[in-house]
Amino acid sequence: MPLTKEQIAYFKERLLKEKARLTEELKTLGHKGSEGSYEANYPESGGDSEDDNSLEMTELADNEAIVGRLESDLRDVDKALKAIENGTYGICKYTGKDIDIRRLEARPTSLSSIEAKKALTQEL
Repeated sequence: MPLTKEQIAYFKERLLKEKARLTEELKTLGHKGSEGSYEANYPESGGDSEDDNSLEMTELADNEAIVGRLESDLRDVDKALKAIENGTYGICKYTGKDIDIRRLEARPTSLSSIEAKKALTQEL
C-alpha cells in the first residue's frame, strides 16, 4: 500500500531533523575540506611525549572514522529526501514494490525492501 501524504510528510520531517543533527555533529568533529567533504579536526596538542602523540593519533583516527560514518549517514538522508522530491519514497528501488512501513519506521533512509536487501546481500 503506497504511503499517504501524511506519512510522507512525517518521514520528511524525521529526515530533515536527522540531517540537521548529522550536520551539527560533523561541524563539531570536523571541518569542510577543499573538496567539500568533511575532514576530522586534529586533537588539541597535549604535550610532546610519545604517549601524548600516540593518544592524539588514536583520537584523530577515531574522529576520522566517526566523520566518515556521519558523512555516509548524511548521504543516505539526502538520497531519501531526494526520493521524496521525486515521488519515489517508500518504493523499493530494486523491485518497484512498496517498502513495508515498519522498515521505514526503523530506518527512514531505506530505499529498498527487506526482501530485496536480503537477496542482494545473500542473507537468509
